[in-house]
Amino acid sequence: MKKVYLAGFDVFRPDAVSYGEQLKALCASHGFEGLYPLDNAAPQQLRGAALADWICQANIALIEQADWVMANLNPFRGLEPDSGTVFEVGYAVAKHKPVWVYTAQTQPLTEQAGVQTREGRIVDAQGYTVEDFGMSLNLMIACSAKIVHGDVRACLKAMQAHQ
Repeated sequence: MKKVYLAGFDVFRPDAVSYGEQLKALCASHGFEGLYPLDNAAPQQLRGAALADWICQANIALIEQADWVMANLNPFRGLEPDSGTVFEVGYAVAKHKPVWVYTAQTQPLTEQAGVQTREGRIVDAQGYTVEDFGMSLNLMIACSAKIVHGDVRACLKAMQAHQ
């Protein structure tokens, strides 16, 4: 049974622990063992930077244990995915682990950013160039991970079919 690290901002939900259990049950129903970041219990005495470092190292250790990574790259606190999740995707790619990401966002970045054309360039409201490759995620993700437009169930189904 392949182990799948479950990356995503879901750890910030009010029901994060029970939601993680649901994700792991979904994984099991598709033939995977889910590894959820909140499976690790931090030592109670840790605070601040020490706690942050412990969490970082524990998550990296789970990615190391995983055969695959599945990441929730829906927009979080704005237009882009959660930066911590994007780090985990990049780390897994660097470790040559297959990465699957899911997002409900199907529009190309140019449409998501509410862009305008300026001097032959497509730019966002701040004047920064928006890449126009017809992709719903940044090219570094789109070119290094398998993207599923849909929810976690759709992603698991695609992963299962790929085995």
